[in-house]
Amino acid sequence: MSNIMKEEGFNYAFNPKACESCQGKCCTGESGYIYVNKNEIEKISSLLNMPVKDFVNQYLFKKMYKYSIKEIVYNGSYECVFYDRETNGCTIYDARPTQCKTFPFWDYYKTRVDELKMECEGVIDV
Repeated sequence: MSNIMKEEGFNYAFNPKACESCQGKCCTGESGYIYVNKNEIEKISSLLNMPVKDFVNQYLFKKMYKYSIKEIVYNGSYECVFYDRETNGCTIYDARPTQCKTFPFWDYYKTRVDELKMECEGVIDV
């Protein structure tokens, strides 16, 4: 049985096995926004055993009318505050935002597959 993931409307597939060796390129690199909605905020704060208000104050910032997860700068790279360099993983994986769950199947990459391949080793032409 294949673990290769495909999504309708995308001209590429994704092999999640590649995540084991990629060094978290989708969680690090250029600065960006990791948007979270109210339900995701509640799930993450529950996972961290924190009151929502404290979670928002410590880990989020407001961009226009949305909230985004903060980043930290490490050796010139921007990292999601929940990325763990030692384990090459996400410390909130079980409650990670939809934006993270749906990567690399973002509309942005439909016409930028070459750019995506530079970031994600698991992208496969179909």
